[in-house]
Parts: sequence; C-alpha cells; structure tokens
Amino acid sequence: MHNALTTQRILSIDALRGITILVMIFVNELAGVQGIPAWMKHMPANADAMTFVDVVFPAFLFIVGMSIPFAINNRITKGDNLLQVQFHILFRTLGLLVLGVFMVNAEGGYNEQAMSMPIALWSLVFYAGVILIWNVYTFSSKTIVYILRAAGIVLLLILAWLYRGGEDGTQTLTPQWWGILGLIGWAYLASCILYQLFRGNLIGIVIAIAACVTVYGAGKSSAEQGEANWLSGLGGHATHTCLALCGMAVSLVFFDQKRKLDLTKRFIVAVVFAAVLFGAGYILRPFYTISKIYATPTWALYSAGICTLIFVFLYRLIDLQKVSGWTSFFQPAASNPLLTYIIPFIIYAAMKLVHVSWPAIFYQGAAGILWSAIYAVLVMTAVIGLNKLKIRLQL
Repeated sequence: MHNALTTQRILSIDALRGITILVMIFVNELAGVQGIPAWMKHMPANADAMTFVDVVFPAFLFIVGMSIPFAINNRITKGDNLLQVQFHILFRTLGLLVLGVFMVNAEGGYNEQAMSMPIALWSLVFYAGVILIWNVYTFSSKTIVYILRAAGIVLLLILAWLYRGGEDGTQTLTPQWWGILGLIGWAYLASCILYQLFRGNLIGIVIAIAACVTVYGAGKSSAEQGEANWLSGLGGHATHTCLALCGMAVSLVFFDQKRKLDLTKRFIVAVVFAAVLFGAGYILRPFYTISKIYATPTWALYSAGICTLIFVFLYRLIDLQKVSGWTSFFQPAASNPLLTYIIPFIIYAAMKLVHVSWPAIFYQGAAGILWSAIYAVLVMTAVIGLNKLKIRLQL
C-alpha cells in the first residue's frame, strides 16, 4: 500500500462506533412511539429532508470505511498474502449478506402455516446459529470450535430449507432486499476493492467518491428513461459505497504517516473535506433530493460531512486531550457491533414467541422517549454481561 497507517489504537473510532450503536438502538425503539416530534423519526422518502435518525445508517457505513485501511494494512503487516486478504474480505461479505437475507425474511413475507413453526421460534434458532458460527471461542481444542461452527451452519441450512413465504407458501428464502447488514456488506466489498485498486492513495479514494456519485446519476438517468439495466440497479450501492469511502478518506487524512502533515494541517484538511462534502451536497440537491429511502448522493454527502465533523471533535477530545474515561461504557459494544445489533431482535423474537409486549405507555410521547433511552442503555449493558459469558461475535 502507498500509505503507512499508525498502529496505535484509535479510541475515537471506537467511541464513534459505540455512540452510533447506542443511537441506533434508541431510534429503532423510538420508531414505534406515537406523539413525538417529526425530527425524532425517519423522514418520508419524498420529503427532501433528513433528521438525525437518517444519519445513523450512514454513520455505520462511514465507520466501516474508516476501519478498512487499518484492517487490510494489519493483515498485510502480519504476513497475509494477496489471496488470503481477498478470502477474508469475501468471507466477511458473505457473512453480512447471509445475515441480512435471513433477517429480512424474518421481518416479513413469511407464511407460518406453511413453515409449521412460529416465525419467532425460527428467528431465535437463527440467532442461535449466528452465535455458534461467529462467536469468538477460547477453547484450546480447535476440534470443538469446528464442531460448534459446523452445527451453526447446519442450523442455518435447515432454517433456509424450512422457510416458506408468500400467500401460497411456495416462496423460499430470497433477498426481498438485502437488509441493513447486507447493504453494509456490499458497500464493504466495493470499498475494499477500491482501496486496494488505488493502493490506499487518498487522491484515488476521492476520485472513487466522485465516481460513485456519477454512477448513481447514470443509473437514475437510465431508470427515468425506462431503461432497466444493470446500471440502474447500482445507484443505492454506489451511494452506500460513497459513504464508506468518505470514512476511509478521513482515516487516511488523519492517520497516514506518509503524508507529512502536522496535526493542525490534518484538522484543517478534514474540515475542508467536510465543507466540500456539504458544498457538493448543496450543488446536487436540485437534481437529487435528500432521501435516505432513495439513497441519494445529497443525503450521503451531507451525512458524511456531519460524520467527519463529529469525528474531528471526538479525535481531539479523546485521543489528543485524553478525555477518554467516559468511552469505557461504549467499548464493549464498539468491539462487538454485530452482537449488540442482534440483541434487540433476539429480545423481540422471544417476546413474540411467549406473547408478551411492553406496556402501552412505553409507546406514547415523553414516556416512550424515556423508555427508548433506558432500553438502549440496557442493551449496551447486556453486551458487557454476554462478554463475561464468553459470547463475542466477530465476522
């Protein structure tokens, strides 16, 4: 790679990931609450607007992009050859796609009568399989680890075979859409390819960001002209990749030691980068409205600009000024994002299976907002307990 990233642990990246996870759990729970301000919910597809809720998913993609240079460089430093690096990337991508497809099919389109089992039970068995496959085991015997992971794979295969959807119950497990994790998987794969293609060069990554916006525009133009081709289906993936590449660019600005810039200049470059993102979003807005649902470049560029400024603040506060004690709460979730992400789904599947629900007051106004905040903290705390039970997931 034509860069030299620092090997030092970047606490502010972990903090940004942990904060994003906390906000994600909060807003997901808040989605079912009535009588709250519009700015606390996702904007409708055609609203040409966004709220802080619409920045959560982009923040995940941004952080994925920030982490890619470190992950690939570390593997190369440890001695992995080109083929081993690609295998690891493809394995992670496949894992995210599989998780996304299973979770989407559990959310809708299923036919419980044709499956002969409650979807809640199907979901719980699925999450058991996920834990078996992707848990970080500490057994000295690799044979036990292989057996447990093989058992998880068998569970997922059986669940895929049992799944039935559609009114007539003939539909099998299909990617109705890729799900949040699946979308992250495609953006991760594209970003890894581009990072290696440009050999970790910042200018190359910036060019790739512009190319992603161009691909979205070309695809949208094709769709508007009634031309259903491969390009028209790439728009959303191009936008998501753009977000990940923006995070990648920020990592290179701050942590590429081959760039002979002092800290002050790195901060200036980062702020200028954010300003350029905001400016590009403003210029494109007449052509592409702000819409998370439609994954427009304007939404992505504004979101990436916001994430850049948040990281600039966190990096200065945590890594430079050493005000980092408060980040310990976020560390377990930041180190186990997949586990933290699926906990709420496990909880709701279990509640659905035994026909239990939260009190109605939890879904109304101020009480609902308060409960959503408490619930988010409880889920984050649960990760700490699960880690003590040797449950840690890693793709």
